[in-house]
Amino acid sequence: MAAGIISGTGTGTGTNVYGGKITMFAILSCITAGMGGVIFGYDIGVSGGVSSMDSFLKKFFPKVFGKMKEDPDISNYCKFDSQLLTVFTSSLYFAGLISTFFASRFTKSFGRRPSMLFGGAAFVAGAALGGASVNLYMIILGRVLLGVGLGFANQSVPLYLSEMAPSKYRGAFTNGFQLCVGIGGLSANLINYGTEKIRGGWGWRVSIAMAAFPASLLTLGAIFLPETPNSLIQQGKDPQNVTKLLQKIRGVGNVEEELEDLISAIDASKKMDNSFKTILEQKYRPQLVMAILIPFFQQVTGINVIAFYAPILFRTIGMLESASLMSSVLTGVIGIIFTFISMLLADRVGRRILFISGGIQMVVSQIIVGAIMATKLGDQGSLSKAYAYLVICFILVYVAGFAYSWGPLGWLIPSEIFPLEIRSAGQSINVAVNFLLTSFIAQMFLTMLCHMKSGLFFFFAGWLVVMTVFVYLFLPETKNIPIEKIDQVWRQHWFWKRVVESSD
Repeated sequence: MAAGIISGTGTGTGTNVYGGKITMFAILSCITAGMGGVIFGYDIGVSGGVSSMDSFLKKFFPKVFGKMKEDPDISNYCKFDSQLLTVFTSSLYFAGLISTFFASRFTKSFGRRPSMLFGGAAFVAGAALGGASVNLYMIILGRVLLGVGLGFANQSVPLYLSEMAPSKYRGAFTNGFQLCVGIGGLSANLINYGTEKIRGGWGWRVSIAMAAFPASLLTLGAIFLPETPNSLIQQGKDPQNVTKLLQKIRGVGNVEEELEDLISAIDASKKMDNSFKTILEQKYRPQLVMAILIPFFQQVTGINVIAFYAPILFRTIGMLESASLMSSVLTGVIGIIFTFISMLLADRVGRRILFISGGIQMVVSQIIVGAIMATKLGDQGSLSKAYAYLVICFILVYVAGFAYSWGPLGWLIPSEIFPLEIRSAGQSINVAVNFLLTSFIAQMFLTMLCHMKSGLFFFFAGWLVVMTVFVYLFLPETKNIPIEKIDQVWRQHWFWKRVVESSD
């Protein structure tokens, strides 16, 4: 039984009830699976970069290019306002939204490993088609294939990481997904910075096609990866074989207690005919609320404004093409550094402290950036060099706050709070909400920037206040608690215990 589970909104520590240590076998397996995060981050970074390249805009979006270059009266905030341009970014996430519901059943029935294999293969195909595109239809179809790949990878990879990790280090392992997202984004920014300088205007092809590299690593690696013990038992495999695998993963011989908990969780899940129907039951209300609100809040932090459109945003304040891409590289470096810090701290100080401190840091940063742009950047002209650098500095402070809080923890919390009987359904809802909001923001941001102007930053700052208060009041601490016993935290929470106990 997990000890030290928190009550109310206070803090506490959980005790690792299972034996085990970090083994090289588990590390290598999770690094390979983490390629799914690299794919995700690379695509986020590459789409914003290529959509700011003159050669790309001239070929696929000539109206945007002409408006940017030839209309001296257009507002700084409206240079890139084009629904067709945002379709280039958002089509991937709409495809991911739809595919994640298929991925949920596939992952539950066939396992986490085949889902990663299928996702990687779809991504390779999408990258190849995108890099070879000669018209808008080809490049959008390539984005759709990428979306299918992400739908399957984002469904399976966080589950794989959380189930392979020892409970004591689950936060670090699962936060590795966001670290991989950051590595992918930084790689895309560096490649964009280099390919933008290629003479002949075909550098964007290299940027898009290079996504096939991490996708190939995931696809090939998934062939050799072990399936998680949780998934093997769910598929009815021989418990003796699962025991041997669990011993290899944990690096100890005594895994009976963990195996018994896994088998008990599987037996409970088999009594549930439909996991999507089951998750609607009142006793799972806390998990359902978190499955919806955590990814919702993660997206309305405004991070995808930075992730998708950082080069465009930096060009809005007056930077040249190359300088804006280099500024995006800086945001990628900061993101990786502070995500790594989150990996070190999540299982020590807990999830709640990181959520709350990161939220406060992001609120302050958004308000300052919004105030500078409101007072110093008009519809024409650009910021002075001093104010432009000040905006970049506070955007970096904002990225740092996200990178140790809502970035990694927005994936960690949903991956660890679901009992096995609703785990695939819960993760599917989490990914679907994430993709839905990502799609909406990707599609609407440039229009919102044009109409709301600097007020957009205050809009996201308001949401950051709401989500920080929500975490303080309603999210219990989950550090160091075994994944199959984590449902106990809701029965100790000041608010959720009334919801859960009234369903008994």
